[in-house]
Amino acid sequence: MATGAKLALGLSLLKAEIVLAASKVIRDVRLWRSPDKTRLVFDVSGEVAHNSFTLSNPNRLVIDIKGATRGSSVSTPSLSNTPVKSIRYGVQNKNDLRVVLDLSARVKPESFLLKPYATYGHRLVIDLFDTGTAAPKPVVPPVVAKDRDIVIAIDPGHGGEDPGAIAHGGGYEKDIVLQISRELKKLIDREKGFKAVLVRTGDYYIPLRRRTEIARNAGADLFVSVHADGFTDRRAHGASVFALSRTGATSETARWLAQKENSADQIGGEGGISLTDKDDMLASVLLDLSMTSTLSASLEVGDKVLRNIGGINRLHKDQVEQAGFVVLKSPDIPSILVETGFITNPEESRKLKTRSHQRAMALKIHKGLRSYFYKKPPVDTLVARLKREGRINTRPDQYVIQAGDTLSEIAQRFDVSLNSLRRANQISSASRIRTGQVLVIPN
Repeated sequence: MATGAKLALGLSLLKAEIVLAASKVIRDVRLWRSPDKTRLVFDVSGEVAHNSFTLSNPNRLVIDIKGATRGSSVSTPSLSNTPVKSIRYGVQNKNDLRVVLDLSARVKPESFLLKPYATYGHRLVIDLFDTGTAAPKPVVPPVVAKDRDIVIAIDPGHGGEDPGAIAHGGGYEKDIVLQISRELKKLIDREKGFKAVLVRTGDYYIPLRRRTEIARNAGADLFVSVHADGFTDRRAHGASVFALSRTGATSETARWLAQKENSADQIGGEGGISLTDKDDMLASVLLDLSMTSTLSASLEVGDKVLRNIGGINRLHKDQVEQAGFVVLKSPDIPSILVETGFITNPEESRKLKTRSHQRAMALKIHKGLRSYFYKKPPVDTLVARLKREGRINTRPDQYVIQAGDTLSEIAQRFDVSLNSLRRANQISSASRIRTGQVLVIPN
């Protein structure tokens, strides 16, 4: 072979090696803010190696991604309310992509890779923990206070990188269930002797096990996970309530939904976490003993909720179903998962995206929870004492209107007809109610 031909071949091979070395492309960048950290997610065309280090004066985080380039369509996500002031890109060692995060404060970075799952490709996840955020403390049983509130933990499913099901006509499950959960919290907090805690307060992802930890740290008496799932068949419809099963799912749909929900950590991003329980024999025995009463309570409160939401929504099944949902695996807290409907169904999707139906759904869930706890309040609570003294009044004589209330919702809440409520308060159909107005609740 002539010298010129050898040289041309050598240059071609060199170019091919360079292209191969830089064959991974950053296709998109997303950012999510949660109470304790900021998460950046880089969509990558293939598996990549990376390393990172911090610099001070000024604060920066440098991420070197081996053999990668920045895609031409990559834009900078909104950085508001985060410690990231700007994101810069450059070339390092000719073939690597250097990403520099200019920071307004020191952070504790952690990173991990996520393999392709479902519709998601390879992802590089960078978590920037606030330096003022302490590591999670060991769970300590809350100090028992006399006449304490009944605490209900409300868990809006999914969030952040994990959108949940995609609604027919557009929209995400994570947004719909957050709205329903916020409405439910308002209703619970208005009830004397009750307090609600939102597990997720914004658009960010929380690992499944961490959700129950948050509930336990809040001293929750009940854990309610709120969902609005989808199914492969758009004809699937109806609301459902689930409790944990230790033996097997009660239906194929229950099994499918449990598998789908349990995969959330692989979508939302949780590095190095296994969902397989690793209890030794003693722990398993203790778990079985504690879960017997917890499961019984879960089924009972679940039935109360199911009966109530059946008043405004078709039911998928007329009994509480059971399956192995990871988020319900709390041995000491009764836990239910409420599927408010199938957002892949055109009719239910349309309803679930309306504020009026979201409020109505929250109202019915609240009514079911209220019914259960008025019957079986924890012994150290205010509701339990009032019940012992015969002072529980599920339908008070009067009600003070709160911001956002409507007459129809108040009527539903206290099991009276709208017409009787209007007559008792001399309110015509043309009249408007106002915040602070006192209503008489008819018998």
